[in-house]
Amino acid sequence: MPKWLVKTEPSECSIDDFADATGQTIPWDGVRNYQARNFLRQMRVGDQVLIYHSSCKHIGIAGIVKVVESAYADPKQFDPESPYYDPKSTPDQPRWQAVDMAFVSKLPRLLALDTIKSRPGLDGLPLVKKGNRLSVMPVTEDQWAILLADN
Repeated sequence: MPKWLVKTEPSECSIDDFADATGQTIPWDGVRNYQARNFLRQMRVGDQVLIYHSSCKHIGIAGIVKVVESAYADPKQFDPESPYYDPKSTPDQPRWQAVDMAFVSKLPRLLALDTIKSRPGLDGLPLVKKGNRLSVMPVTEDQWAILLADN
């Protein structure tokens, strides 16, 4: 099964929000980058996803969630009151996608970016590539194993 990493600001949606919503789903919406959107379109029910906290004091991987509903039209693109509104998007031809995810587990300790960068075998991970700002990215089985080793 494919595996993924998604970046989020914890003030917007954190692993704790997923943990507090155990038994419920949280929509992963508001993605407005075409490559990240294309990755959302590839996500399938059951895929596991690493939650990466960014733009905060403690940056790193905080936990795991799973996809519980595959890609569907992001409803925020049709809401003129939403900061994610897109007037060029229509219900017949939506431009943006969302997926629903649910809590799996919290890591015992945050896997910090510096630690991630220092682990051999992760140089192909988009997260550690210079200039990569994608909010959704694939993770290979080998990368997943390296990231979660000792954690």
